[in-house]
Amino acid sequence: MMRRVVFNQKGGVGKSSITVNLAAISASRGYRTLVVDLDPQCNSTQYLLGEKAGHGQETAALEPNVETFFEEVLNGATQSKGLIGSALGSLLKTRERGLEPMIHPTQFQRLSVIPASPTLGAMEHALQSKHKIFKLRDALKALDNQFDRVFIDTPPAFNFFTLSALIAADRVVIPFDCDVFSHRALQTLLENVVETRSDHHPDLEVEGIVVNQFQSRATLPQQVVQSLKDEGLPVFENMLPPSVIMKESHQHNLPLLHLAPDHKLTQSYVALFDEMNARI
Repeated sequence: MMRRVVFNQKGGVGKSSITVNLAAISASRGYRTLVVDLDPQCNSTQYLLGEKAGHGQETAALEPNVETFFEEVLNGATQSKGLIGSALGSLLKTRERGLEPMIHPTQFQRLSVIPASPTLGAMEHALQSKHKIFKLRDALKALDNQFDRVFIDTPPAFNFFTLSALIAADRVVIPFDCDVFSHRALQTLLENVVETRSDHHPDLEVEGIVVNQFQSRATLPQQVVQSLKDEGLPVFENMLPPSVIMKESHQHNLPLLHLAPDHKLTQSYVALFDEMNARI
């Protein structure tokens, strides 16, 4: 199983769009593909499941979801406290079911999703205090026989859930908008990845930077991308142009491959996926 985390601490750079569209292409190529949504905004979840995943004042979040998994992690720790080594303690610890019950099929063949929850962030302190940072990694490893590719969508922050995703992943994919602010934020992001590799996961690789909203005829985007390359950063050759078709894709809850397979942006995603796949 190849596990990729799509990560950027800056919001609005296209993490969910990149996660879902690469996952959709992966599934169309015959790979059993799973999207794990760790962002409380639930964008990847709604993108793939539509109204079924809607939530609001009158609609509850789709369950079970990734919050359910982390709740069981916490409950298992609480219930087994003081009982380790006893028969009862062993029984209580088995109540952690892992991630399998949280997997929801989508309408697309070979593509599944573990939904996010808008209240996921409320659990962060408790999970940190009980040192549960490796639980997601272990639970995903238990799914090795069920999936070939995993794409993890992360919140726009470096927090417990992002760190869990980095530890659980093999490779990091970094969405990048062509502006000065994104360039400045990139250094901090890379420092966090290096620290994670040093402290928790020595095999973690930065697979590459996905340049999003790239305007090939404009001077500034070309200069920004060239500066990334001059710094020796791994920029994917296939970049994603801006297009209103992405908004239509979100509105219809259809990844681009299923909405407009011949569109320029769709073909850019396909080329990007092929570039990634060639590196495995």
